[in-house]
Amino acid sequence: MGLGAAALSSLLAAESLNASPAVPVAAYRGLPGLARLPAKAKRVIFLCMAGGPSHLETFDYKPKLRALHGQPMPESYTKGQPVAQLQGHELKAHAPMFNFAQYGQSGQWVSDVLPWHQKLADDVTIVRSMITEQINHDPAHTFMNCGTAISGRPSMGAWVNYGLGSECDDLPGFVVLTSIGGREPDQPIASRQWSSGFLPSRFQGVEFNSSGDPVHYVKNPPGVPDQLQRATVEAVQQLDRHRNQWFDNPEVATRLAAYETAYRMQSSVPELMDTSGEPAHVLELYGAKPGDGSFASNCLLARRLAERGVRFIHLYHRGWDHHGNLERDLQRCAHFTDRASYALITDLKQRGMLDETLVIWGGEFGRTPMVQLGAGAAGRDHHMKGFSMWLAGGGVQRGFGYGATDDLGYHAVENVVHVRDLHATMLHLLGIDHRQLTYRYQGLDMKLTGVNEARVVSEILS
Repeated sequence: MGLGAAALSSLLAAESLNASPAVPVAAYRGLPGLARLPAKAKRVIFLCMAGGPSHLETFDYKPKLRALHGQPMPESYTKGQPVAQLQGHELKAHAPMFNFAQYGQSGQWVSDVLPWHQKLADDVTIVRSMITEQINHDPAHTFMNCGTAISGRPSMGAWVNYGLGSECDDLPGFVVLTSIGGREPDQPIASRQWSSGFLPSRFQGVEFNSSGDPVHYVKNPPGVPDQLQRATVEAVQQLDRHRNQWFDNPEVATRLAAYETAYRMQSSVPELMDTSGEPAHVLELYGAKPGDGSFASNCLLARRLAERGVRFIHLYHRGWDHHGNLERDLQRCAHFTDRASYALITDLKQRGMLDETLVIWGGEFGRTPMVQLGAGAAGRDHHMKGFSMWLAGGGVQRGFGYGATDDLGYHAVENVVHVRDLHATMLHLLGIDHRQLTYRYQGLDMKLTGVNEARVVSEILS
């Protein structure tokens, strides 16, 4: 005990040199003193299509690419440009693998592979001019989630949780759900993508499991009744409070809050995860079967989490990395995600929740206009110079297209939106000036949007 106390003492003393003021043990409702803008959204649901969906087969219609099919890509597009797996290969253009048409009163272009998204044409803003700075999956995911490719930085969900806190006491403020289906093997996802980084760990994302225990280590051990568990939690909290009087350390406060939240989650999480009580027409809308771990079930859970006040809900669907067999595997991905994405927007709208919920759909990058031959059928390589994402609800325009890539879908050329611009816009809609949400770390006031200039994309706001 003496050695352990001494070690803990030195660790906490060292941490306190870089620590911000301790987060109160009481329910955390946001960063004290953070200047608030008028908020249009209360929460975010981020639908991450992990692997990089092809914008050229989904939302970015390029008839000139069809006309150039099978011919060498013009050097004016590709010379000196980075590619991932097409290095040393002849770069040939490949036509879009699905037909496009215009839908809704807005006339948004959507491909045939996404029939349910076609019904969303008048509900979403499609940004067709996204760019990022990383060309391979893991650093690109890290960049999309954390605003930098440097590992160990806080994810956007952790930043939002830190800035605004949660609206509920019996669930985490930041929840993660994952699903698979579309390509085998599926691209891996690391838990650091929802890490709190250098922020206190209470702000990290908590992954909920769709089978087995919904959350690891929350259920009482065998033979431990509720009364004993409550007494144990209270005893540990008293010891932690006593310790925190000496060091005022945010990680001790995190432990205090974690014990209390975990205790409350023992009753709240099973009720949340049990969707069998949802009306049959709602399950049919999503195409969900309770407990199947599908993207559809996760979208339904996202709506349930939003109803309960969870601030940031991040859904990952793995399977979008289509280097070969793109036509077949993209249809598989659409099978798992298209209807459920439509259902989530429709359900939120019917419940009067869409206006206060910002929903974002997209991957870590797009795909090349050039063909890649893999597994005997055409695919596309990673592409960071232009891709598409969409946003709905939460203060963005409906039925609106923004930005454009060039005639072949290679470079974003009109109203370019950097990933950091997306982050700045998301925070703005939540009522946060991205320049003011900072955390002192290693002598710097760190931000999600970094030191480079980021802008709020005001043109897409309603």
